[in-house]
Amino acid sequence: MKQQHNILVIGGTGKTGRRVADLLQQKNQHVRIGSRSQDPPFDWQDPATWTAALEGMDRVYITYHPDLAVPGAYEAITGLVAAAKKAGVQKLVLLSGKGEREAERCEDVVATSGLDYTLVRASWFNQNFSESFFLEPVLSGRVAMPMPEARIPFVDADDIAEVAVEVLLNDAHNGQTYEISGPRLLTFAEAVSEIAEATGRNIQFQPVSLEDYAQGMEAQGVPAPVIWLFKYLFTEVLGNPRNSEVTRDVAKVLGRPAKDFRTYAREVAATGAWTPKVTMI
Repeated sequence: MKQQHNILVIGGTGKTGRRVADLLQQKNQHVRIGSRSQDPPFDWQDPATWTAALEGMDRVYITYHPDLAVPGAYEAITGLVAAAKKAGVQKLVLLSGKGEREAERCEDVVATSGLDYTLVRASWFNQNFSESFFLEPVLSGRVAMPMPEARIPFVDADDIAEVAVEVLLNDAHNGQTYEISGPRLLTFAEAVSEIAEATGRNIQFQPVSLEDYAQGMEAQGVPAPVIWLFKYLFTEVLGNPRNSEVTRDVAKVLGRPAKDFRTYAREVAATGAWTPKVTMI
């Protein structure tokens, strides 16, 4: 029987966090969800909540919303690591971004903490098309995006979660940094085409300039910090050649290939998540 751990999953209601929490519970681990709605609550914006959330925990899965690149993330991670050490936490697993210089500063805080740790750097998620900011454009049948030339090894949140659970529970991964990606490169147009094929719908991709994209977000009332983050991701991250590299770290950790985008698209299409709702008048 595997040892039972007390594991705080920060962001435990998010794309990877809820998957990590579910998998850990299936493995009979004691899981505490780190979110504002839980008891005790965890709120990145309120460090006073961190002590109670960390109490009694020996391992922590860390995701930072919205991204480790945003202003304030470095200070938050620094404060959390200090609080975790004080609380007697033994191991940290940080979900980071592949090819993000600002995120690497946060990684250094974890890696030099004196605690056991594993760093998981992920490419852009498949689930951005089904659980996040690209869902509404897919439903509308028109996906307008900048950086049409970028080739991205989209990675599935299920794979990220399985890697995170493996490294949380297996100390053979202590001190390691894994860069996880999907098995092939796709442009945004190719990804949209895969979704169109899986759904049987006519979904068009339209390239736009980054400035037009940002102006469109502003017109829709998107907050300025979110617009800044998108511009950063499209320029600094997608413009980084490291993000056009397919890695084999999913197979290295899990002993199986990473999920292909086509498989993901077919799975989501089968759920009806990309089927536009018909409004009855």
